[in-house]
Amino acid sequence: MVELNFLARWFHVLFGVVWIGMLYYFNFVQMAYFAEAEPSAKSDAMKKLAPRALWWFRWGAAATFVTGLALLHLGGYSFTSMADRPLIWLGVLMGTLMFLNVWLIIWPNQQIVLGMKEGDGAAAGAKATLASRTNTLFSGPMLFGMLAASHYAVGGSPQAFYVGAGIVLLLEINAIFGKLGILKSVPGVVHASLGLTLVLWGIVSYL
Repeated sequence: MVELNFLARWFHVLFGVVWIGMLYYFNFVQMAYFAEAEPSAKSDAMKKLAPRALWWFRWGAAATFVTGLALLHLGGYSFTSMADRPLIWLGVLMGTLMFLNVWLIIWPNQQIVLGMKEGDGAAAGAKATLASRTNTLFSGPMLFGMLAASHYAVGGSPQAFYVGAGIVLLLEINAIFGKLGILKSVPGVVHASLGLTLVLWGIVSYL
């Protein structure tokens, strides 16, 4: 069982590196490049580069999510432990929302942007960008919560989880129906991610 738990954790981290690495590539590199590239270069990248990158992105997300569920099962975690380990479960919540954003918002809309499906490319691009920026926002506190599973067992209360989850769900609602706001720029989304990490840490530490 110890070996199985370790292998599940190893695969979870490995797949997570692929997923979040691609997420950061899209948000910190590709978006800026597409905004400045010559039309011919952008067109070529959208045909040949972006589909390949999105393949690794979405399947990295799926593999990370599945191995994460395996880790929860092997580690004996259950929903009843939310009261005792709210930071971990907030990480689980954000990771789940990030996975759903990839498959239900980002990938379907990117298919329209890349011409794989019919639709309004500009509107689809805006939806995919907002969901992707939100995933980048969640990535910092999500990782903080996941690492707390083994390395930072901070206390907490049911109220801490519910307050933190409420904030996370409001941000997810914005990802679906709202606007970029501070997430429009790379510095903005990085600062927002660090800020959300501190807010959730504070909630769990003091409630």
